[in-house]
Amino acid sequence: MDHLDEQIRLHSAGATVRHKSTFAELTSYQNVEQLSQEFIDTWVIPFYMRIGDTDEDWANQLIQAKGKITKDIVVKLLGDFDWRTRQTGAFFASIKKYTDLADIIGVHFLKSEVCYAGQVYAYTFASFNTKNCIDYLNQYLTYYLSKPDLWFDQLEAMETLKYLDKLNDTNLIANHTDNWLNFIANKPYWKKEISIERLIKQLQLIDNVQQTN
Repeated sequence: MDHLDEQIRLHSAGATVRHKSTFAELTSYQNVEQLSQEFIDTWVIPFYMRIGDTDEDWANQLIQAKGKITKDIVVKLLGDFDWRTRQTGAFFASIKKYTDLADIIGVHFLKSEVCYAGQVYAYTFASFNTKNCIDYLNQYLTYYLSKPDLWFDQLEAMETLKYLDKLNDTNLIANHTDNWLNFIANKPYWKKEISIERLIKQLQLIDNVQQTN
């Protein structure tokens, strides 16, 4: 019964596809203590379902919260084993420009332990635009594009790398183009063209929130 309860807990947390990857030996940052319900009600529930929106109401909600978000809060969110908390932590890290948390986010990204969070990790790397973030994107794509049965966050990683190529006047995405085409060969609804419009809208929202006192 305990095993079944643990399986249910993991599934709810977002560990819907468990796999052993080349990144299995990396150590993910994890909290020592479990988050309180009060913390979750304050810093997760009002936010996690809206990540990805770009409307004015959402921007105003983030502007009002921005001054109360601390690095300690973000680290606690990232250290919890749940897709809701982890993606919220990564999103807050981009709002607050906590680029020193890129390694915590990067290891989470490479290990891909929970669903949904990876796309937020990738977009956070787009907002950071640091060398280590680009390194994590390249490592992710090199490995996960070679796994066509793992339908993870390869698209968002490609979008982010394409955007950063444009921003930095590089062409790193060319190293992954052939693998991308091979990866989507068994995915009839995935388009080979990589659009960055969705990412740009997210970054515009983040920039607007950052610029508002």
